[in-house]
Amino acid sequence: MGVATLVHAIFAVHFWFGCYYDWFHVRIPKNESEQMGFSFGNTEKLKFLTFWNALLQGLFFSICLLNDIVGTNEPNPKNTPIIRKVKDTLFASLAFPLSMFVGLTFWGLYAVDRELVFPKVLDKYFPVWLNHVMHTNIMIFVFIEMIMNFRSYPKRKTGISILAAFMACYLVWIHIIHHYSGIWVYPVLEVLNLPLRIVFFAALLVLIVFMYLLGEGLNNILWSNQIKAVKSNKAKKRH
Repeated sequence: MGVATLVHAIFAVHFWFGCYYDWFHVRIPKNESEQMGFSFGNTEKLKFLTFWNALLQGLFFSICLLNDIVGTNEPNPKNTPIIRKVKDTLFASLAFPLSMFVGLTFWGLYAVDRELVFPKVLDKYFPVWLNHVMHTNIMIFVFIEMIMNFRSYPKRKTGISILAAFMACYLVWIHIIHHYSGIWVYPVLEVLNLPLRIVFFAALLVLIVFMYLLGEGLNNILWSNQIKAVKSNKAKKRH
């Protein structure tokens, strides 16, 4: 077993276990959960982008592991396996920008006023280690993956379109929850009127697109020689 395979196995188990523990073992009393908008059917966990992202990271690193076994991590293979193409596209369009977005927005709002994003009452039910799995390790692990393995970024239009579609789905979802429950998923939205919410969502959209461009830029810097080789190889094939 190579180092990359071992790392991907650990990362995948790490996030799947975090999701499992959160889903089955984190229980908030009904009287407190209803005050914080957790009473919309059985979708407590699926309300939060944090949980969506943790599931995504578990899926992504599982795909990385599968690619290690049946695909390839070579920078410029003769025939790129489908699993490798899926891995590269998923990292570029969702795994990296979403993890950075979730981590930075969570800890940024937490530093300003934790009640806006993670009320103190949750400390009794949500262990510190799980908080770091969901909001800290997501950033650390994708950075490790960025440094450890080369990937070919998709066309920028494709990558950003996938990211925008994902975020649009989540935005619709939180409005559906608000429509039926009368409560916003995140306390910060409760203190914003409609114009400020629009500005807030627009700013977050700009931020997550910036996270995509940041990932693309870092990839270009870290793997510049390999990217040149890939482009050169493609040019030779066209001729």
